[in-house]
This record gives sequence, C-alpha cells and structure tokens, in this order.
Amino acid sequence: MNRICRQLLRTAALATLVPGLALAQTDTVKIGLILPLTGQFASTGRQIEAAARLYMAQNGSTVAGKKIELIVKDDTGTPDIAKRIAQEMVNDKVAVLAGFGLTPIAMAVAPIATQAKVPEVVMAAGSSMITEASPYVVRTSFTVAQSAAPMAEWATKNGVKKVVTIVSDFAPGHDAEKAFSEPFVKAGGKVDNVRVPMRNPDFAPFLQRAADEKPDALFVFVPSGAGTQLMKQYSERGLDKSGIKLIGPGDMTDDDILNDMGDVALGVITTQFYSAAHPSAENKAYVDAFKKANKGMRPNFMSVGGYDGMHLIYEALKKTKGSTDGDALVAAMKGMSWTSPRGPISIDPATRDIVQNIYVRKVEKVGGELYNVEFATIPNVKDPVKAAKP
Repeated sequence: MNRICRQLLRTAALATLVPGLALAQTDTVKIGLILPLTGQFASTGRQIEAAARLYMAQNGSTVAGKKIELIVKDDTGTPDIAKRIAQEMVNDKVAVLAGFGLTPIAMAVAPIATQAKVPEVVMAAGSSMITEASPYVVRTSFTVAQSAAPMAEWATKNGVKKVVTIVSDFAPGHDAEKAFSEPFVKAGGKVDNVRVPMRNPDFAPFLQRAADEKPDALFVFVPSGAGTQLMKQYSERGLDKSGIKLIGPGDMTDDDILNDMGDVALGVITTQFYSAAHPSAENKAYVDAFKKANKGMRPNFMSVGGYDGMHLIYEALKKTKGSTDGDALVAAMKGMSWTSPRGPISIDPATRDIVQNIYVRKVEKVGGELYNVEFATIPNVKDPVKAAKP
C-alpha cells in the first residue's frame, strides 16, 4: 500500500512540475453516436455503428494527440428519446453528436446542437431541411431529393409517361415525391401521388390502387429496411408480372436486405449514391473489410454515411489541431473533399450538405447474389431542393 501511495505522489508531483502532463494523459474527445438499434429501423443503426467502428479500427483511436471515445446509444427511432440522450451527452461533454437514422430524430436534436454549439454530423437522415435546422448540422449521408430527381430524367428518356408515386408519409417521402414529380410533369409526364403511413405500413391497398391506374411505372420511396415488406406485397399483387416498371431512389433495394427480397427484385431500376457493387478499388477494400469485421454482413448506403462521417470528424480534428470548439470544427468541415467508397464527395461550404455522384442501377444477379449494378453516373449532384432556392 505504501508503495502505491508513493507512486501516486510521484505522479502528482511530476504533473505539477510539467504543466499539461496530467491533462494530456486524460484528454479525450467523445463522439456521441445516436442510432436506432432496436425497432423497425434497427438495420440502419446496425450498419452505421459497424461502419464507425471499422473506421476507428482502420485509422486508430488517437487523432491530433486526443483519444477518441465512441459512445453509442439506442434512440429506438423515437425523437423524444433521442432528444433526452443528446442532452445527456452534451452534459457529459461530447465534442460531436452523430448518427441520426431518421429525419424527426435529427430535427429534434438540432436545437440542442445549436444551444451547446456542438457539431451534429448526420450520417443517415435524408430530408433536405435538416441542415437548415441548425448551423452546426453537417451531413455525410445524402438527401432523398438528390436520388429522386435524377430518376425523373431517366424515366422521361426511357418512354415512361404515366407514373404513380408511393412514398412513406414523412418529410423525406414528401421530398422524394416532389423531387420526382415536378420535373417529370414539366417534361410532359402524368403523375398520381399516394402516401403510405410510415409506422407499421401496409403497402397492399396502395399497391392495388396504383395497379388499378395502369401506369407505366411505380415510383416508390420507403425508408431503409422497409423494402422487404414492400417487395413481398408487390409480388403478392402480381405486379412483378404486370409489365409495370418499378423505379425509385435506392432506399427501396437496400443492399442490407436485397438478397432477402428474392428474384422479384430483379430488374428494378433505382438512382442512388452507393452500391456494394460499386466498381472501385476503394469500395472493394471497404466491402471486404466490412464483411470480415461483421460476420459477412454486406455494407449498405447507410454504412458509408457512418464511415464518411467518422472520416469527416477525424479530419476536422486534425485541422483544428485537436481543438473541440464547435465553431472551429464546423468551419474545418465546410468544403472538405475526399474519395469515399462511394466515389468522390465533398461538403458544400454554403449548405453543409454533401455533394456526390448519383448512379443509375439495375438489380441483377451476380455470383448467385442480388446486387444494384450501376450503369450510368450523374456526377457531383448537389441537393436540388437547396439549389432551387434563390
């Protein structure tokens, strides 16, 4: 016991003689990861957490002399719970709030980020309005409109004249509906819009209504993880054999659940920013490492939002030389660009939103598995909602 006391006294004396030594030994940057880990949207949380931990495993847990601590909490997909968790994390001195699987979650936390002056790195939620909710929000995922608007151009050029849109009835679904419908109608197309309750959705009556309209195509947006039920009911209604094309943003054919959908998904055309089949060396390395670290689980588009979100935080800390001042970190994030597994990306300094390629893909069978195979690229797409504002 005396030996231990003497050691403690020596350490304390040394810290007194060398200013900052004790601080350096305990200086930690806490990143609070708020995700849906249970419930309907658990696949989003699982993918993002896995990607964040992979990034740390590959790049170390020390940045600019600071130890990185990842604190992961389950918001269960509930805004009030997420808000409480975020406040607790701020009280616990987290330097960055991150994650946010759904728009209502990101929006609920935005006032806390503003008041605390803590960056809120959105790794998933896709409504355009999120970055306008706080000057401390920076997004590494996507906006739904980024994916939906290019589909209008593809449909117009490929003989689609009449479309029924089926979207989940919340902000990203509304964004998808508008981003597709407005340019499609402007180009001479005809659209009928249908909205489905987001929680506990039953797509069957809406699919039947759409089939009765006899459109050339169904344009569908559902949140990540909801595509399996959609495809099941699409098949049960015989729509896969009706000649009606199935198109939409890539959330519908999420890589995490694509193989579970079966052959009914073959031929579905989507526009999205990431596919596990993206043909680049960076993505091949990412997919291999992700699968190895997660018992063969295939990474999806949510995962790269988490992976790139960690990259953004690490690089911002390097720029600030380890300072966790919120304004300095956000300033460091603005305008940052790098090569992601998804391709070249950057953070728009004016909007704090991501700029990225959007790929047109078709579900095909490759090596006995279903993949979203890219066949066209629209480069450097900004969020069209903000781009349209004066």
